[in-house]
Order: sequence, then structure tokens, then C-alpha cells
Amino acid sequence: MTQSTSEKAAAPPLPSPKERRRLREALSLTEDQVASAVGVTRATVRAWETGRSSPRGRKREAYARLIGAVAAAPAPPPPVPLEAPGSAAVAAVEPDESVERDATVEPEAAEPDDGHADDAPAAAFDALYQYAAAALFQQTYLLTGQRALSRAAVTKAFELAWERWPEVAVDRDPVGWVRAAAYEYAMSPWRRLNREHRRPDPPPEAPASRALLDALLALPPAYRRTLVLHDGVGLGLPETAAETEASTRAAAGRLVTARAAVAERLPEIAEPGAPDAQAALIHEQLGTLARSRPVAPLPVPELIRTGSERKAQLWARTAIAFTVLIVGLTLITLATAPRKYETPPAPAQKVGGVPPVGGPQKLTPQDVKLRKKLADEVFRGPARLVPEAG
Repeated sequence: MTQSTSEKAAAPPLPSPKERRRLREALSLTEDQVASAVGVTRATVRAWETGRSSPRGRKREAYARLIGAVAAAPAPPPPVPLEAPGSAAVAAVEPDESVERDATVEPEAAEPDDGHADDAPAAAFDALYQYAAAALFQQTYLLTGQRALSRAAVTKAFELAWERWPEVAVDRDPVGWVRAAAYEYAMSPWRRLNREHRRPDPPPEAPASRALLDALLALPPAYRRTLVLHDGVGLGLPETAAETEASTRAAAGRLVTARAAVAERLPEIAEPGAPDAQAALIHEQLGTLARSRPVAPLPVPELIRTGSERKAQLWARTAIAFTVLIVGLTLITLATAPRKYETPPAPAQKVGGVPPVGGPQKLTPQDVKLRKKLADEVFRGPARLVPEAG
């Protein structure tokens, strides 16, 4: 225990994820070079630079020395913007030459703000909502092509996040938690039964954006989600596979098939031969499509929280009422049910094929007279056998 505590205290401090990427790019190092030097995969390096995870132990020391974080003072984390709801998410969709394609459709993981977001659960939830709601709306639009359904999906996802806030608050990627909930709601086949969600939205005005949206909507839901997560949001292949509940090999197959289907409708995407160049072009096109549709007016976070609490109370009351109803019906059944089970008599049935009942014939008057005479008179010996004369 003492050894682990000393090792933790001796671990070199690391700057914020955004500063880690800046230091790596300042040294002209690629993700593959850093991964090879530290002994990890490229997806792990990307997770370190997006805030999804942090290096530990010897890898932390090697990574810090490699990017020069030991000598450089760690930059303070950028505060979560609270003034304009969704401003950070909208800015994250804008193309930035100094940022790789991880931040085009999804903002980077929010850094903690000791002075604002962590004061109370409500403040932390409001900061998360203002930070990511607009970007999640645009991502969901890429999956559905419908602004009303995207708005409902984002609202429902944040209501669910507030309902399960203790779980979301300790998650290492709260934005990813809400994103998965929004995607599941938006792509559920049951949502299509709603009349409002069956009406298609007007297509984008730009021909390229219209063709890309048609190509996305023509893909199967699992393939469409894989393409948006990997080439749009910028997740690595293992993270994409985990969020789509598929194996890494299956996610890779879906990604290749989805890219090929999109390239058939957009010839300019098929021009780059390298997969990385093709992915970068699809990423740029997805960002353009996401920005082509204005963000629908989303409810303020206070309404999200109160709506979630109201629905939770309604479900709790409904569950209590249902339980009381079941208990009442059970008591009535016990009170009115017979104490002892009695087998009901079988109904009468006509039996056929039985012979008529046989027996002696009906006695005639002479037979009755003779039997009476035999019973009244006492005969002894053979005289009884002597008939009387008429």
C-alpha cells in the first residue's frame, strides 16, 4: 500500500488532453510514432488526447517525457462555456486546421471546472447539457435526417441522464453515455410509428449534402451508426465496436461496406485511394452536412431536469398504483375463493349399446292365486304333491 501511494505521488503530472495533442504536434510526432515509442496502440494514444483515459505507471512516465510534459508546465483546462447554451458544441463542428478529425462532429471531453460545474449535481448536469446538446443534435440528424426526431432523441437522452445522474457523473465519458442513449432512441424502429416522425424533412439545398444524406439513410442502421461514430465523431475502431455492441472485426467490416456504399453515390469520395484519405474526406462531408441544418431550439436544462423528475414521479406513482391493484385483487380472490375444493358432478350422458334388463315375466292372476294358495295351505309329506279334484 505504501509503495503504490509513493508511486502515485511520484507520477509526473500531465497537461490537459488538448495540451497533450498540441505538444505532440509541436514535436511533429504522429499518433503511430507515439504509440510505437510508448508501447501502446494508436487508439490508446487517441484516447489519451481526447480525455477518455489517461496513461499510468511506466507508460505515463514515458509518454510525459516523449511529449515534453515534464519540462513544460501543464496548461490550465479550458472552462466549460456556460454563457451561451451549446456554443461549445457548435464550435466543435466548425472545421479547424489545427485539430484532427476527432473534434469535427463531437466536442472533446469536457475538462472539470473546479469553480462551477462540480459545485452541485444540477450545475454539473447543466454544464454537460450546454456543452454537448447542440453537437449531439447534429450527430443524431446524420442518423435520422429528421430534425424533430433528433430533438426528441437528445431531449430524452438527457432526461435519462439526469434520472441516472449518479451513474453518469462517475462515467469516464459522460458525453459518450448521453450519445449512446440518444442514438438508441433515434434509431429505434418503434419511433417510426409516430406520425410526426414519419414525415421526411426537406432535403438539404446543396447537391453534395443531399446525396450524402440519401446515402446515409440508405445504409442499414448498424452500418450508418458505425460510419457516423468512426468517420464523423472520430472514435477509434475499438470504441466504435464497443458502442455499437459489436466485435472489432464486425465493426471494421461494417465500416468498409458503408464507405463503399457512400462512395458509389458520391464519386469524389471514391477518388482517394488510401483509407485514411477517404475517411478524412467523408469526415469533412459529414461535418458540412451537419452544419447545413440549423440546430432545432432545444429546451433549457432546467426544463430537462424538471421533466425527468416529473416523469420519474409519474412512473413511481403508476408502479405503486399497479402494485396496490394487484394486492387488492389478490385479497378479494382469497376472500371469495372456496376453502375446500369439491369435485363437480359429471353431467349425465346417454349410454348406448347396452342390452335391456332381463328378468321374470309379470305374474298372471292364476299365478298370483296359486302362489297365495301354496303359501296359505300347509302340506305335509307327499300329500302336497296330490292334486285336488276340481
